[in-house]
Amino acid sequence: MKKSGILHPGLSKLIAETGHTDYVVVTDAGLPLPEEVNTRIDLALKEGSLPFLEVLDTVIDELAVEKIMIAEEIKTASPNMHDEIINRFSNAEIEYIPHIEFKERTKQARGLVRSGEFTSYANVILVGGVVY
Repeated sequence: MKKSGILHPGLSKLIAETGHTDYVVVTDAGLPLPEEVNTRIDLALKEGSLPFLEVLDTVIDELAVEKIMIAEEIKTASPNMHDEIINRFSNAEIEYIPHIEFKERTKQARGLVRSGEFTSYANVILVGGVVY
C-alpha cells in the first residue's frame, strides 16, 4: 500500500506521466471535459466535494508547474477564487485567456481532473515544468 501522496491511481499515474510543457487541467464541476482527452479523472461527488482548491493543492504538491492559464472572466466573476489561485503560483507565469479559448485549449491536455466546485470559472490549465 502506498504510504503517502496521491492515493488515487489514475491521478498518480497522470502526474507521473506529465512532462515539460504538458497540460493538466483542474476544473470545477461545470467545465465540459473534451472527449478527445483520454485521461479524465472525475472527483466530483456532489456540490463542494471535492473542492477545487483541495484538488489543486493536492496536484501541485506533486507536479512541477512553470505556467498556468486561467480564464480572464474569473477576475470579475469570482475574484476571491482568482486570488486563491494566483497566491499559489508566485513563481509561475500566469496567462489570462478568454473562457472560450480556455475551453479550446483543454482539448490539448494530457489529462483533466474535475472537482465538485460550484464557483464560476474555477478552472486552471497547469503547464508542466521541470524540477532541475
